[in-house]
Amino acid sequence: CHQFMSKVVLVIQSQRNSYHARRGVQRKVEILQQAADLGQGVPVVLLLHELSEYEGVWSILPVLPHLSATYGQSASWFFFIEEGTRVTLAALLQVLHRYQSQEWFLGKRLHDDEASIIHHYAFSEEPSSFGYPDPAAGWALSTPLLQRLAERIQREHLKSDFTIDLKHEIALYIWEEGNGPQLTAVPEFCTEPRDNCATTFTTYLPNCGDPVSKKEIFVAVKTCQKFHSERVPVVKATWEKDAGLLEYYSDVADASIPTISLGVPNTERGHCGKTFAILRRFLSKAVPKTDWLLIVDDDTLISLPRLRQLLRCYDPKEAVSLGERYGYSLVQKGYSYTTGGGGMVLSRPAVSRLISSGCSCYSDDAPDDMVLGRCFTSLRVPITHSPLFHQARPDDYSVTLISMQQAISFHKHWNIDPMAVYKHWLQDPHLRDEL
Repeated sequence: CHQFMSKVVLVIQSQRNSYHARRGVQRKVEILQQAADLGQGVPVVLLLHELSEYEGVWSILPVLPHLSATYGQSASWFFFIEEGTRVTLAALLQVLHRYQSQEWFLGKRLHDDEASIIHHYAFSEEPSSFGYPDPAAGWALSTPLLQRLAERIQREHLKSDFTIDLKHEIALYIWEEGNGPQLTAVPEFCTEPRDNCATTFTTYLPNCGDPVSKKEIFVAVKTCQKFHSERVPVVKATWEKDAGLLEYYSDVADASIPTISLGVPNTERGHCGKTFAILRRFLSKAVPKTDWLLIVDDDTLISLPRLRQLLRCYDPKEAVSLGERYGYSLVQKGYSYTTGGGGMVLSRPAVSRLISSGCSCYSDDAPDDMVLGRCFTSLRVPITHSPLFHQARPDDYSVTLISMQQAISFHKHWNIDPMAVYKHWLQDPHLRDEL
């Protein structure tokens, strides 16, 4: 076993933001401490965000050629974990020892219960037939598989595509329409603690102290006249009462809500012009000065108490762009962005840097979230990901996965009862604090 330990490369899927980088280092120290206690050699432990200057390494595929070239000769296994994944090293080594010498893709198996828009309705005949790994439990690639994937990435010209749900897209890429291995389910890769677990998961909603106060977040809701009567009442009936400071921005001023017109006409597609007007207003004397700006759509359902708990972990003096991270064309050195529907959280320094940089919309109806992502990438402001923000509806995700989370947001009101979704997934009766 002594030699086997040094043949394992653990990759912690860390992020560049200072809070996440610290947590990644903590996890690394814990793992190396266990290795020292076992006295059976030392595994390689890497922090993903340190492997490259390029922000897009979070999507894993761009970093496989580097991993293959650097560790492919010496390692047998590459094991990927989240910052919140606890590893029992001795148990992990035992598990990996069971699978030897060929192409293996191991993980805790998740599957879709119904065909989902976020997976482009893949396997719509039988969604549960395709398994993808729960990243919180960790997942492993054997070296022969990783090397083949690395060669394929360098050989094939991957098309410019969106990275929306990493775990599903990696599983699809590995499966290669049936030419590659499917995910092998490993019972010892756990999220909930039970006997014989090699991994367990802590939480995506850490406790970093008292939640930030209501007065620290300015909430901007984007709406337009045609939704004043159908969507705004849902916001008012669900989460508006948890906001300290909130304004509705529309193409029309309506005193009954009230909405503010920013002088930007409504557009059918993206809302870049409107969003940049909101950013400028946030920095102006027109609104109270707060640490954080939250921009949401009028069909976003959100738990502000949970968001306020999460924000305690972040330094408001740092440039922070937080939400659900998507990527565009990441294998071709593209960029990441915080997707708008799940809610975009920006610290004041992030907004200041963006506006003073002169970065702007190429048209009023450009997709605001993608333009912001491009701007932040050029300014080297990291796009920080939390899987608690959701661009789609609860039905679009694996039930196993979202039942384990304390979700912060969901989006898109079609085919759902938004009040019921809010009550079931987002409302915490005990978090009704009066700050």
